Amino acid sequence: MALRTTVRRSLIALLATSALAATGAMAQAAPVPHHPRVNEVNKRVDNQQQRIDKGVANGTITPKQAARDEKHDANIAQRASADEARHNGHLTKKETAHLNRAENRNSRHIRKQRRH
Repeated sequence: MALRTTVRRSLIALLATSALAATGAMAQAAPVPHHPRVNEVNKRVDNQQQRIDKGVANGTITPKQAARDEKHDANIAQRASADEARHNGHLTKKETAHLNRAENRNSRHIRKQRRH
């Protein structure tokens, strides 16, 4: 079971890395690497991954639930990368709001799972 989770996490990391690499290739020569709205979204994705890991470690989240949550986070990261590619490494306020709503939904799912 642990091997399966490790493989899933590796696959998600690989997808996220390839999406980021594709974004870098599509951007102009000097993209802004630390745009505040991009950092905000990335920090939230990282924070939720830590919450999922903690829930799996203490048994409040099953591996199946963790896989679903990680899939949602990977989807959000992929959408963020695509949005960044369209705007030379930036996210518009509207895109940030949309991504934050998706993160809020996923955060609520994680919180509910950890209570039960």
